[in-house]
Amino acid sequence: MHSDVSWQRFKQFPRLMWIFLFGSFITRGSYYMVWPFLAVILYEKFALSATEVGMVLSSAAIISVFTSFVGSSLSDRIGRHKLMYLTGILYIISFSLLAEANSVEGYVVVMTLCSMATSLWRPLTSAAIGDIIADPKTRELAMQSLYFIVNVGCAVGPMLGVWLGLTGKQSSFYLTAVAFAVLLIMLYWGFNHQNRQDAALAAGASSNDNLSDATSGTESDGASECACDCVNGCVNGITSDGVNRGVNGLLSDTETSTKKAAVVSRKQIVAILLQDKLLQCLIFANILCMFIYAQMDSSLIQYLTRAGAPDLLTLISGMIFTNAMVIISTQFLLLKLMARFPLVKRIQIGLLLLICSQIWLAFNPLDLFWGWIGAIVVMSVAETILFPTMNVHIDRLAPDHLRGAYFGAASFYDLGFALAPLGGGIILDHFGGQWLFLTGAALSVLVIYLYSILDRLPRPDFAMFKAD
Repeated sequence: MHSDVSWQRFKQFPRLMWIFLFGSFITRGSYYMVWPFLAVILYEKFALSATEVGMVLSSAAIISVFTSFVGSSLSDRIGRHKLMYLTGILYIISFSLLAEANSVEGYVVVMTLCSMATSLWRPLTSAAIGDIIADPKTRELAMQSLYFIVNVGCAVGPMLGVWLGLTGKQSSFYLTAVAFAVLLIMLYWGFNHQNRQDAALAAGASSNDNLSDATSGTESDGASECACDCVNGCVNGITSDGVNRGVNGLLSDTETSTKKAAVVSRKQIVAILLQDKLLQCLIFANILCMFIYAQMDSSLIQYLTRAGAPDLLTLISGMIFTNAMVIISTQFLLLKLMARFPLVKRIQIGLLLLICSQIWLAFNPLDLFWGWIGAIVVMSVAETILFPTMNVHIDRLAPDHLRGAYFGAASFYDLGFALAPLGGGIILDHFGGQWLFLTGAALSVLVIYLYSILDRLPRPDFAMFKAD
C-alpha cells in the first residue's frame, strides 16, 4: 500500500483528530522546555555519576512500559475515552509534583508517575485514531500528522524556553500540567461531539434501513426485490476494497470491532501475541532502535555535560531544535519520496542513515559546535523516516478488534528508551563517549538484519480466535 498526501485527505480528518493534533502541540512544547535537561539537573543538584543518573531515568521508564501494555490492552475492553481521562489526570498530578521534587527518591517516584502517564497516552492516542478514521490511507496520514505536530512542539518548546528564561528550570513543569488540563477540557468537548455525530449517523442509517424494509415489504415481484437490494447496497456503501464505505458500512465495522473487543478474553489476547513471531521480532528490533535513539536525550547530554562542552545549554537546546526542525521540514517531502517503497524498505533506508549519524557522533571533536548539529541533522532525517513508519507498520499488522492490544504490545519499544540511560551511563563511565556511539552503529546493523527476516516469520491464524 502506498502513502497518499493530499488536501482532500486532510479534509477527511474528524474534529477529534484536530483536537489530538492541537493538544499534542501544546503538551509537547511545554514538556520539552525542561524534560531533556533532567540529566543536567540531577548531575548539578545531586552530583550523581553517569550510571546513577541513568539508573534514576531507567527505573522510572521500565515500570511504565509494563503499565502501558496492561492499560492499552484494557482500553479494548473498558473504553479508550475513560483511560485517556484518567491518564490526563495522572499527567497533571505527576508534573505538578515534579515541579516541587527536592530529593533523589522524590525524583524517582514522581518521574515514574510521569513515565507511566506518557507510555499510556501514546498508544491510547494511536489506537483512538484507528477508531475514528476508517480509511487506511487517511489513517496513515493522520499518524504522520500527529508525529509532525509533536515535533513542531519539540522545536518551539526549547527555544521558547530559552527566550523566556525557563529552559532547564524545574518549575517549568507546571506549564506542562496546565497544558494537559486544557487538553482534557478539549477532549471532553471533542468526545461529546464525536458521540453526537455517531448517534446521528446511526439514526440516519436506521431510518434508511426501515424505509428499505418497508419498500421491499410492499413489492411482491422479483424485480422490485432486486431494486430494493440495489438501494440497500447504495446506502450501505460497501465496496470490494473496504475503502469507500458508506454510513452503514462504517457503523457495522465499528459495532463489530466493539463487540469483538468486549468478548475477546485476556487469555486469548496473550495467546495471539505469543503466537505472532513476526510481531515479537519486530518489537525486539524496535527496542534496539529506540535504545540507539534515546542516547540523544540522555547519554549524549550526559557526555557533553561531563566533558565540559562549551555553551552547553545553547548546544543542547540547539540540538533539540535542529532535530525537530529537520523533521518538520522534511517529513511530508520524505513521505512523498518514500511512497513507492514498501514499509520495511523505508525502515532499512532510515537505519542506514542512523548508522552514519552514530559514526559521526563518535568522531566529532568536543568543541566543534556545528559538527554536533550536523550529526543531529542526519540522525533526524533517519528518525523522520523511521518513527512514523513504525506506527503505521503496527497499525497494518493489527486486527481491528485487537488494535489496542497490538499498540500496547508495541509500547514494549519503550524498553529501549527505558534501558538507554542506564546502558549509556555504564558505557560512558567505563569506556567513554566514542564507544557509546560505535555501539549504536553496531546495533543498527543488527536491526537491519532483523527487519530483513520479518516476512519469513509465522503469524497466528486469527480465525481461530473468533468472538463467542
